Amino acid sequence: MTRIADLLASGRTYSFEFFPPKNDAELAILARTIGELQPLDPSFVSVTYRGGAESRQRTFDLVSGMLHTTSLNPMAHLICVAHTRLELADILVSLRKAGVENLMALGGDRPTDPGAAPGELAYAAELVELARAIGGFSVGVAAHPACHPRSPDPASDRDFLAAKLELADFGVTQFFFEAREYESLRSDLVDRNVQVPVLPGILPVTSLSTMGRLGAMGAAAPTWMQERLRAAHDAGGPDAVRKEGVELATELCADLLQLGVPGLHFYTFNTSSATREIYAALGLGPSRP
Repeated sequence: MTRIADLLASGRTYSFEFFPPKNDAELAILARTIGELQPLDPSFVSVTYRGGAESRQRTFDLVSGMLHTTSLNPMAHLICVAHTRLELADILVSLRKAGVENLMALGGDRPTDPGAAPGELAYAAELVELARAIGGFSVGVAAHPACHPRSPDPASDRDFLAAKLELADFGVTQFFFEAREYESLRSDLVDRNVQVPVLPGILPVTSLSTMGRLGAMGAAAPTWMQERLRAAHDAGGPDAVRKEGVELATELCADLLQLGVPGLHFYTFNTSSATREIYAALGLGPSRP
């Protein structure tokens, strides 16, 4: 494996995010997706985690499997909620024993199950500190260009983010759709003397149904984007929406690369076609700039 901090120190990174499959059908889809994306030679890939013993095992199995059966460089996600400090330490030790060096430390959504324990750690920064105590990890944290949903105001959000990034090696943003949002985030961090690299998260929106769920996912599509996707649907139906969504994501990536971002992180939803098309349009790949 290669530590993500070292990769970022040597140049721009390109990375993909997957979620662990729940059943054999999803596993088959993910296996096909991995086979299609592996030739693009990503700098690293990340695997999400929803909490609970079952999700924890699925994330561990997928990361460990990638590490030992593919050429991919995997990063495991881990969240604070619904875990004791000892459980989190055990998970971190197990990851290190498996050879995992890269970790995304997240707070996670508060559990809605009345019987679920809230967990002993409340914030991602505490999980970063625990991972540092275990040792051996290159640690990333999440950043929200539109501010974290639990932040009381934008200034507080940026203060909390700056403090969290100072403990970590890198950040990865929630998806967004206008380069100015990333510029604003970066400017706010520079004002707070934070130099830790923050990777922009890219989500190609390839259907109207996905567009309708973005607000609940943390970042609603701006009006102009909704208008372009709906116009595409009126002109050519779902296929035209998909094409327009890929073009919009490609335009955003091109703008971000012009800004000199440290890398691009693609939310794949366990499919490959949109990411592969964006790569081709931008001239990226194994010999990427």
